[in-house]
Amino acid sequence: MKTRYRLGLAVLAVFAAGFLLPERALIPVQAADRSDWHPRSFWYEPWGRSGVHKGIDIFAREGVPVLAATPGIVIFEEQLPMGGNVVGVLGPRWRVHYYAHLRESNAGFLVGKGERIGSVGTTGNAAGKPPHLHYAVISLLPLPWRASGETQGWKKMFFLDPSRLLAGD
Repeated sequence: MKTRYRLGLAVLAVFAAGFLLPERALIPVQAADRSDWHPRSFWYEPWGRSGVHKGIDIFAREGVPVLAATPGIVIFEEQLPMGGNVVGVLGPRWRVHYYAHLRESNAGFLVGKGERIGSVGTTGNAAGKPPHLHYAVISLLPLPWRASGETQGWKKMFFLDPSRLLAGD
């Protein structure tokens, strides 16, 4: 019984630690600023096969370094049909920071805030479009008060507006 109790406390401590880590995110494209993306592109529709745009596109020259917006654990680094070369980082508050259309990726297992994880590209469904980073933030814990009646509005429980996160809201 003591072992299960200790294990429960350890799990609770790890879970709580995810909320205690500071989340202040930085713009994940080197030398980019807020003028490099359209602030209303989050949840914009219609948006191709996905229907709704669940992130922001930060435009830059191909090859510009992509940086980890927060510290975290790399939970996937792979190639997807729509996202192309992608990296997913589990960061503070149990949120996954999703970086897509990378020309290449080179993330380790652990990344520090501001560490290079790849470069801006045109992979996946960004082929033939201006180079950019698609950046999305997904909460692993549902936030039901964020759901809406919009198209795919129930998914707003999980997708956060990166523009607001980068502004510190």
